[in-house]
Amino acid sequence: MELKSLNFPSDNPRPFIIAGPCSAETEEQVMTTAKQLAKKGCHMFRAGVWKPRTKPGGFEGHGEPALPWLKQVKEETGMLVATEVATPEHVELALKYGVDILWIGARTTANPFAVQALADALKGVDNPVLVKNPVNPDLELWIGALERINNAGVKRLGAIHRGFSSYDKKIYRNLPMWQIPIELHRRIPDMPICCDPSHIGGRRDLIAPLCQQALDMGMDGLIVESHCNPDAAWSDASQQVTPDILDYILSILVIREKVITTENIIALRKQIDEIDDSLIDLLAKRMRISREIGQYKKEHSMTIIQASRYNEILQKRGAQGSLMGIGAECIKEIFETIHEESVRQQVEVMKQEA
Repeated sequence: MELKSLNFPSDNPRPFIIAGPCSAETEEQVMTTAKQLAKKGCHMFRAGVWKPRTKPGGFEGHGEPALPWLKQVKEETGMLVATEVATPEHVELALKYGVDILWIGARTTANPFAVQALADALKGVDNPVLVKNPVNPDLELWIGALERINNAGVKRLGAIHRGFSSYDKKIYRNLPMWQIPIELHRRIPDMPICCDPSHIGGRRDLIAPLCQQALDMGMDGLIVESHCNPDAAWSDASQQVTPDILDYILSILVIREKVITTENIIALRKQIDEIDDSLIDLLAKRMRISREIGQYKKEHSMTIIQASRYNEILQKRGAQGSLMGIGAECIKEIFETIHEESVRQQVEVMKQEA
């Protein structure tokens, strides 16, 4: 994938900050928020002009009538302005009014037809384009959307991690599932990734810890919803913070070095590599025993799946992991994966001719 720098303005090497209200509600609300953010040193202002809602009846944005407000923000504060686009018409109108940064929302990313239509509309455009992860945890779908936009000639391209929808909502509005953006970075190392803590958390009290966690994960920037009067917001009121609060959150963030700077961490990583080698060796030995068990089951006409034994392993190892400081859910996922491979190995034994 051929990429160029986003060239986003920032007072520090990282992170870059894009802030502003969920929705552009009124000219006064947009200008008041923008001026407050500009005074806090914010360089990039975001506001939703077209707002795809989960259900009909909510505020869905003013559309084109709100675009002059973003243009006014740009003229009066000097900030770059950003908004979401979901159709080729949105792209045309946003560019017509001088919008600097475009982003593609999670619902749109999930639809390759819609992404391709946007890619066609973006041909020849040099504006930065940010692509949010799809609503479902599908890395290939996310990468596919990024590739479609990049193939259209957009080189100033970045990704936004906004979490993934889940039926069982506990702490977060959208599950972070950090392993997915981490894998995106591994696959496309030059791709800038910013985090949207507002949509992950869904609550303003979660924004600060999520911002810190995102930076600890090595993300390049943050896109945060900030409103001059959050409690009166027309959409997503509970996840927006005032410019003052946002400024405080940013002031307490710890920016860690992305590169290895000491010999100590190299030595520790060497230990990790050695342990990983041992783990692979142990797993190979475990699978060899699994194949022997598969042979025994084949000779004695036994089924591969023994539910009681499987449940015993999950319960015993989960409890053991908890006692040793490892999350029970983590242990469960590890042994589910091991069991799945063990079953596959035994199926291969069963299929062999006597």
